[in-house]
Amino acid sequence: MTSRPTAYGYDLKSSLKILSEGGIILFPTDTIWGLGCDATNPDAIKRIFRTKKREDSKSLIILVNGFGMLERHVTFVPEVAINILEVADKPLTIIYPQGKNLAPGICAADGSAGIRICLDPFCNELITRFRKPIVSTSANISGSASPSIFREIADEIKASADYIVSHRQQETRKNYPSSVLKINSDGTIKIIRP
Repeated sequence: MTSRPTAYGYDLKSSLKILSEGGIILFPTDTIWGLGCDATNPDAIKRIFRTKKREDSKSLIILVNGFGMLERHVTFVPEVAINILEVADKPLTIIYPQGKNLAPGICAADGSAGIRICLDPFCNELITRFRKPIVSTSANISGSASPSIFREIADEIKASADYIVSHRQQETRKNYPSSVLKINSDGTIKIIRP
């Protein structure tokens, strides 16, 4: 196994410290850059909403590191969701009928929760070490364009983060938000974002 650069390890250590203290990180995901916090910390969630100037009636996307963590945060994983995730060839967020063990304000009014199993190596390692799901919401003020690379992130957003991950800041390849599917209790599917 090859060792990673020291900066990578420093980013992980610093991000874990901030997350455990209820802070906000600005970090690269398997899609676009996101503002992240502990998905089980109500105060951190409120701060994310304030930072984005977003209505708290809108739910947030949650990142997990695999099926085990997913099952701890939804009451039921429909079989069709498992089948879709096994063949998905790009990042996919699924809105499950009912979230659980999450901070108030993350789930939608109907109790549903948007969760993505994150395959990005940095994110996955961060979530695995943190041992809890992490909120990931686009690094922008609500209503403005989502930044596809780090240099597109507004200074206001950068200033709001307690820690900014240096990993992948120099990338120039544009990234895009994940596809979003809503899977109902009866197994029916609605495409929210292709």
